[in-house]
Amino acid sequence: MAQKPSIPKGTRDFGPAEMIKRNYIFSTIQKVFIKYGYQPIETPAMENLSTLMGKYGEEGDKLLFKILNSGDFLSKADDALLEEKNSLKISTQISEKGLRYDLTVPFARFVVQHRNELSFPFKRYQMQPVWRADRPQKGRYREFFQCDVDVVGSDSLLNELDLIRMMDEVFRLLKINVVIKMNNRKILSGIAQAIGAPEKMMDITMAMDKLDKVGAEKVYAELHDRGISDDAIEKLKPVLKLQGGNCMRLEVLEDLIGDTPDGATGLKEVREILDYLSAFTLESEVEVDQTLARGLNYYTGAIFEVKAADVKIGSICGGGRYDNLTGIFGLPGVSGVGVSFGADRIYDVLTELNLFPSEAASATRVLILNFGDKETSYALSVLQQLQQEGISSEFYPDTVKIKKQMKYADQKNIPFVIMIGEEEMESGALTLKNMTTGVQDKYVVEEIIKHVKK
Repeated sequence: MAQKPSIPKGTRDFGPAEMIKRNYIFSTIQKVFIKYGYQPIETPAMENLSTLMGKYGEEGDKLLFKILNSGDFLSKADDALLEEKNSLKISTQISEKGLRYDLTVPFARFVVQHRNELSFPFKRYQMQPVWRADRPQKGRYREFFQCDVDVVGSDSLLNELDLIRMMDEVFRLLKINVVIKMNNRKILSGIAQAIGAPEKMMDITMAMDKLDKVGAEKVYAELHDRGISDDAIEKLKPVLKLQGGNCMRLEVLEDLIGDTPDGATGLKEVREILDYLSAFTLESEVEVDQTLARGLNYYTGAIFEVKAADVKIGSICGGGRYDNLTGIFGLPGVSGVGVSFGADRIYDVLTELNLFPSEAASATRVLILNFGDKETSYALSVLQQLQQEGISSEFYPDTVKIKKQMKYADQKNIPFVIMIGEEEMESGALTLKNMTTGVQDKYVVEEIIKHVKK
């Protein structure tokens, strides 16, 4: 019995209909990236593990897909470790490469490796798949696309302004109502200092980052398990419960952490970004969220996360500033900031809200029906005229029943069908049927071109 084909959990096949919709997302995002002056790059699917390890925190490292060394990968493994079955230690001996976890760390490696070829500030965008050994669930996949946009070599908060405007424009074009959440890692550091646990900053942020997913009580429990004192947790509770508008939140935070060095700097940076934003009209709400942590270790300044307002799903975009990510690769002092659009989650949101435009249903705009050998030459000349005008068109290749050809157009969501029989060839007026409304009428080719383009 033949084996039933399958794919790994957390991955997906995309047929033509899905790919057309995905390409609509990619092209929309890409247009905004280019509009703001960003340039494309690509990096390999796999990186050296030495490039990836230690950049995403303890939990992130566990989610790296590691690639076994070629050939006899056990030949250099320590027998004692094999006997001990210590997978973490063994993995470093049998695996030197891994699939990229995100696009930011490979980008930092790229900048350092090619620094003599780049002009700074360097503004790049990158749209490629990434892999995470996560537990698959709604909106969470093991293989998914990211659409990243970053600028390195500039400390200016005007870059953060650009990113917020780009996020707003992308989701406005996609017609998704979103909330852009903003915080600053220095504010989080100030919170840790204010509650008397500066050395536990990473533990605090990792727990806080789960607030939306697990609720306050479980966050308190995790903080306790991570060694945060009961007194520190009590001081933290008002921060986690803080509500109100941006001004109110910043005023309360000023009282709580304004005297701490990091807290004061973080609050100043957030206010500066909000001041810049006041000169622009955005469709998206920008909300200061003091609990937003973004669990990745490399963030040092502003952090962002975008949530869809009308769908319960994880963040569909996120990022932040990293002051010295290139330093770990030998190029210190190069600050960068960027965000990543999650194309797969955006696809799920657009699908659930039925927001894909009708033209994203099919690549083909016009199908010319095949009435037989006599009409083929005429039909092919019409096909050529349509394609020369940039209209995606096709001619049904086989002489089969018209019903079958119409079914083909219907299944492919082709919006227009042209019928060319003897009468049409004699008069030059071709029959054009709108497959959506069912209305059909006769037009000359030039009129059909205008009608379809309209």
